[in-house]
Amino acid sequence: MATAKNMSEEMERMLEPYDFELLQDMRPVLEEYWSASYVVVVVYLLLVAMGQNYMKARKGFNLQTPLILWSFSLAIFSILGTVRTWSFMGMLLHKEGPKQTVCFSIFTQNSIIRFWSALFLLSKIIELGDTAFIILRKRPLIFVHWYHHSTVLVYTSFAYKNKVPAGGWFMTMNFGVHAIMYSYYTLRAAKVKCPQKFPMFVTSLQILQMAVGVINSILAYLWRQKQGCHITEKELFWSFILYATYFILFAHFFLRTYIMPKNRAKTKSQ
Repeated sequence: MATAKNMSEEMERMLEPYDFELLQDMRPVLEEYWSASYVVVVVYLLLVAMGQNYMKARKGFNLQTPLILWSFSLAIFSILGTVRTWSFMGMLLHKEGPKQTVCFSIFTQNSIIRFWSALFLLSKIIELGDTAFIILRKRPLIFVHWYHHSTVLVYTSFAYKNKVPAGGWFMTMNFGVHAIMYSYYTLRAAKVKCPQKFPMFVTSLQILQMAVGVINSILAYLWRQKQGCHITEKELFWSFILYATYFILFAHFFLRTYIMPKNRAKTKSQ
């Protein structure tokens, strides 16, 4: 098996970066201030509580045009991120097998991944703005929404600093799901009629993403027992806990939103 350095150089030749992906590496700054994510989350949660209290006696804003532009921008960003990161991770998976993509941090040495992983981390701060639209439009703010936004930001910062091996799939899968999710949000904000079951499809993709994350954690644990996996107990623990809780919460949301109403409707009709 090739060394990490040789593999990184080979992948760089096979998948050449664009000029903009070779800009100054933001990793040193983002690694140094990774713990600022805790401060951002605390401020975020305070603003959520303040915003809900402020809107309690007020009528919700329309915000259709800003919401279209917001969702469209995040959709384009996620699509570009999906194309670039999936190209690398797919090639690495094909050439070296799943163990290399789960147990080693080869991806952090690649110019393309360095660029997009930095933007991915910063995007987790920007995506907190999703909650502002929910509050200002006076839509229901469910637990899974703010819990997911908060913990993803902290975990992404932690994984970025520590070069967690499973971070490659964490980022790549998230980009892929968000590309579809924000594209749907854009169409919905623009009042474009979408297939009735499309929201169910989006939630199903989120559940699948969490299931794959849990499987990756289990594989990392099994491979680590044979001393063939460069992931620490701490990294493994938090990766598994977060993916498992996300899976449970999104599955519960799916059942409560799409399955239970149908069962109640059938019962009433009988």
